[in-house]
Amino acid sequence: MAYYGRPKATAAAAWSMMRPGARSALPRSLSWRPLGPADNAELAALVARAEDVDDPPYRTTEQETAEYFLDPTYSGVAGRDSDGVMRAFGLARVRPAAEIFASILGVVDPRWRGRGIGGAILHWQSERARHLIGAERAGRQGDGSLIPAHIITTVLEDDERMKTHLENLGYSPQRWYREVRRSLSEPIPTAPVDRFLSIEPWSKDLDEAILRAHNRAADDAGAEPMSPERWAAGRAFFAPEWSFVALDRSSDRARIAGYLLSSRYEQDWEALGWKEGYTDMLGSLAEYADRGLGAALLAAAMRAYAADGMEYAAAGVDSASPTGAGSLYERLGYQPTRGTILYGLDV
Repeated sequence: MAYYGRPKATAAAAWSMMRPGARSALPRSLSWRPLGPADNAELAALVARAEDVDDPPYRTTEQETAEYFLDPTYSGVAGRDSDGVMRAFGLARVRPAAEIFASILGVVDPRWRGRGIGGAILHWQSERARHLIGAERAGRQGDGSLIPAHIITTVLEDDERMKTHLENLGYSPQRWYREVRRSLSEPIPTAPVDRFLSIEPWSKDLDEAILRAHNRAADDAGAEPMSPERWAAGRAFFAPEWSFVALDRSSDRARIAGYLLSSRYEQDWEALGWKEGYTDMLGSLAEYADRGLGAALLAAAMRAYAADGMEYAAAGVDSASPTGAGSLYERLGYQPTRGTILYGLDV
């Protein structure tokens, strides 16, 4: 049992661990205690053992598991065997926004699966998430009970046991995330852009303007804006030399028209069997739709990956359909690989 998902960057000025709640329903084959940042090294080791068996399309570092505790409010529990080795964990965390989202994730050591531990943790997490959502609603001004709230988690697409557990608890699939990749041994297409538009390397001086453009694009799509703190967090794998910006130079002052941010996940390469450059974020403003910016930015990134000795270009595609594929990526020769499914429960 494992429900994964490479965590998106988050940041908080302070964290508060909520009381983990009744643990009596969790299997007594393990000893259960609260989970917090001090347990991160053990947590990362447990996740690594699970990923070696489950083989998700990435590998999670200790630095990334530390980000599990960055949300302002969370509640976690860890199960240890008689030797004190962490064999399972469950975590529920809340990210306040216009709508409230409680995300859950957890892992059972492969050697301890098939004993009912995973299903029990999922039940515990669902109840803890409801409690955290209730506390968040109560703390809002006005009638907080009317604020929409959701419990979400991601599952490897071939994890039938976990999908069944979730569906039995009322969760349903909401979005599909597909990893795509393209061999850089194939010719990289040229992707010209309109006059006055140019594709240029990312620079620190442009980062604040890129964030503003990203938040404008997010607003157009009905998504939550990103704070400067969240934007800056989780940059451990950011590759500025592989990142680009599309600028509109039709006036005296250049304006951001689009952007592509890449990451260098070297910890994944051994498990994948190749080296790749990863496009983490690709966007453009609505007024520049149909002007070829996406293809031009991806082509620039592919050339940068190839020049640095990468074998593949990779990215993640988000779809509201299980058969949805990124048509832009398809046109540029990307092929789908393994993916994950986001399950949700409205509460």
